[in-house]
Amino acid sequence: MSATAHIRLMAQYNQWMNDKLYAACGQLDEGQLAQPCNAFFDSILATLNHIMVADLIWLRRYGGLPAAHELQTALREYPIPNALNAILYADFSALTAARMQLDGLICAWINELTDAHLAQVLDYRNSQDQAHSKRFGDLLSHFFNHQTHHRGQLSTLLWQQGIDIGVTDLVAMIPDS
Repeated sequence: MSATAHIRLMAQYNQWMNDKLYAACGQLDEGQLAQPCNAFFDSILATLNHIMVADLIWLRRYGGLPAAHELQTALREYPIPNALNAILYADFSALTAARMQLDGLICAWINELTDAHLAQVLDYRNSQDQAHSKRFGDLLSHFFNHQTHHRGQLSTLLWQQGIDIGVTDLVAMIPDS
């Protein structure tokens, strides 16, 4: 599998899992979503917001690459996070709409990338203002892995609420040969 094929698979998996996760979260009321639950980001809603925050931070960092010009234009519609625990959308339905729109944008953008794009080095500064230079394809792997990590936390929080989101394994998205 080429690097672009792998990243496209990750984008599809990401969108599929977010659809499943948000459908499961939609079974809870606003109080249950915002209820403190001893999670790293305090609640289900706060954890969902954190994933959105991190996505927006990384997607804006990718703006240093020529392949991200149209993406940066589209990101103007989204808030600019000021902290990793920022609540960008306190209303679940607004967060859901923003997530679905962003996932569509991510998939469309990823489908435009080539192996040459993925091989580029991106210079960026992290949230502590430290400079880094890393291969863009590896940063995209981190981008998708970060979401997977927090979706795992959310699946546990949902399970504790009596909700099973079902199959979450990437293998479900890998086509048979």
